[in-house]
Amino acid sequence: MGGVNAAGRTSGHHAYRRTILEALPETAQTQTLVALATLMRLVTRSADGGWENAEGEALDAPQIVARYREHILAHTLIRRIESDAFGAAGIPGNRELAMTFAEPVRFTTSRRQLPQPLPAGWEVREIDRHTVEVAVPAGALQALLPERRQAAVRAAGQLPLGFAPDTFYRSVHHPRGLSMAIFGVSDCLGQSGLDWERVRGQLDPDAIAVYAGNSIGQLDDAGWGGMLKSFVTGSRTTSKQMPLGYGQMPADFLNAYVLGSVGATGAIQGACATFLYNLRLGVEDIRQGRRRMVMVGTSDAPVTPEIIEGFRAMSALADDQSLMALDALELLTDADYQRACRPFARNCGFTIAEASQFVLLMDDSLALETGAQILGAVPAVHVNADGWKRSISAPGIGNYITLGKSVALARSILGDDSVRQRTYLHAHGTSTPKNRTTESHIFDQVARANGIENWPVAAIKAFIGHSQGSAAGDQIASALGTFAHGYIPGIPTLDAVADDVFAERLRFFREPLAFEADASFINAKGFGGNNATGLLLSPAVTERLLVKRHGQRAVDAWRGRREQALAASEQYREAADSGRFEVIYRFGEGVLEGPELEVSADAIRIPGYAQPVSLKADNPFGSLE
Repeated sequence: MGGVNAAGRTSGHHAYRRTILEALPETAQTQTLVALATLMRLVTRSADGGWENAEGEALDAPQIVARYREHILAHTLIRRIESDAFGAAGIPGNRELAMTFAEPVRFTTSRRQLPQPLPAGWEVREIDRHTVEVAVPAGALQALLPERRQAAVRAAGQLPLGFAPDTFYRSVHHPRGLSMAIFGVSDCLGQSGLDWERVRGQLDPDAIAVYAGNSIGQLDDAGWGGMLKSFVTGSRTTSKQMPLGYGQMPADFLNAYVLGSVGATGAIQGACATFLYNLRLGVEDIRQGRRRMVMVGTSDAPVTPEIIEGFRAMSALADDQSLMALDALELLTDADYQRACRPFARNCGFTIAEASQFVLLMDDSLALETGAQILGAVPAVHVNADGWKRSISAPGIGNYITLGKSVALARSILGDDSVRQRTYLHAHGTSTPKNRTTESHIFDQVARANGIENWPVAAIKAFIGHSQGSAAGDQIASALGTFAHGYIPGIPTLDAVADDVFAERLRFFREPLAFEADASFINAKGFGGNNATGLLLSPAVTERLLVKRHGQRAVDAWRGRREQALAASEQYREAADSGRFEVIYRFGEGVLEGPELEVSADAIRIPGYAQPVSLKADNPFGSLE
């Protein structure tokens, strides 16, 4: 696993640990806070192996925590938006203005700024090569005048302040989401402890796949956002904005500049369920024997004025006025912004966020052969639509089916007692009034059907916000942390469960809950009827299943081979915790265009790839000969 969100870096479970910080031993708290301090560029490694801040002051780990703890806590997770676009001066925009001149008007301007064609009646006199005088007759004139509008929504789950993913590689006008994807997949490969080239060399290149994307493309100024508003803002469309804006571009970037993969690729979009949709593609490919290794991920960067205004116009976001009304406040403080997202409590809308999350999937035999770390297993992801709907945003029935199927599968694998006593829910938990009622009703009905009486519920959007298509990736990273550390994050903004929540068989809690989980249900209840639930099994359960399938001797041999991956992973963690990120970006390396290939009837050999691509056909019809 790898990536980054408002809580920090995914590898090392640091983002997860930020959400249970007070429950951790002091040494683990220090480790995570120091890792965040380096991520936020508050401190760096000095030449003598110690630490120093921007002023050159030498610090040890306890001093870093004492000096920067409050700053780190204030500038991670959900908080007041810190982007310059949302500054005190307001969001830049234009206001339409209709003017009527009683008398003719004259003004000078640059020749390049003249509109084409000239409005009727305008007269232009050249002053010099660059400047003209314009005479406008009396009458009506419409214009757009620049202005600054105060943001109606000022809370978001932003990456930790000071972290800039595009500074770790040769980024040239890359949209933020793509820079985050490059960082996220590099973090995933580093955390794995595997030698990617060696593992890739063991496989048919077509046995590898990449399914990665996002829910709404790249809509900041470097992507489609800048392209779509270029005419009305008077700016120039660049040659990169169109191609880099596509929703599947994270997969394209990873194939071309990180992994060098020629296997299956693509992205499936499913609103808030996008990560699970792509995870399902990878799981099904592996289960059907089409692929042996799949990189799955998403990267969403929607904290822009235009996207936020779009969701606000739908009454979907927790805007400032609604938050003040919710708590009868006259002004919002920084602490109020940090409490903007309140799943299953009295709430008023979701809080938008940015995140990039990646997981590396392998078939069980390959995992054993390579000595890979096994953080968990995904036997299946279930996806169902809502059927007939009152409106595209109205709740529906598909999520009852996806969760019901997932629990039924868990019962068949784990048994009734495990499902009732040692599983928990990772709720979509958006913090909207509709979600708290409808999702809790789904949980209640499935719990009743399966005899579950006290089902723990995690809702991590309370910490990190709603990262759109990456939301389930955030949930999976958190669940893997729970398997490793034994705590389910609480819902700290849950002062009281709302009256319309179906809570009789659910267990809600504010503080981290010590819990030994066999499995977690990763739930996504997406806009438009895009519902998905994934069953995530713990590493302990996964190892028991491996023993059942492959035998104890094979698993013991895997544990021996795993030591190398664990050592490499620990080496990566130590470097990353020190701010030395091994971000992979291989622009222009190993480029092939076709003539270099050796093509035969049964295989294609590619220079630089140890194994050929098999052309053996999977013919479902049989021969006509």
